[in-house]
Amino acid sequence: MPNLTTKELSYLKEQLTSEQNEVAQFNLMAQQCEDPQLKSKLAGIASRHQNHYDTLYRFLEN
Repeated sequence: MPNLTTKELSYLKEQLTSEQNEVAQFNLMAQQCEDPQLKSKLAGIASRHQNHYDTLYRFLEN
């Protein structure tokens, strides 16, 4: 893991939690949506937040 201050590490952990919440919310909305175009858009947004989460997580692993 890179040399991070306690404050930086805390911020990154909060951001990871936020990204997880966004993924869950957009996936739920996509599942409940009946409009195919909107469903696809919501799933794409969930995927983008998952990518953000994965990037942050990989950063913390190093």
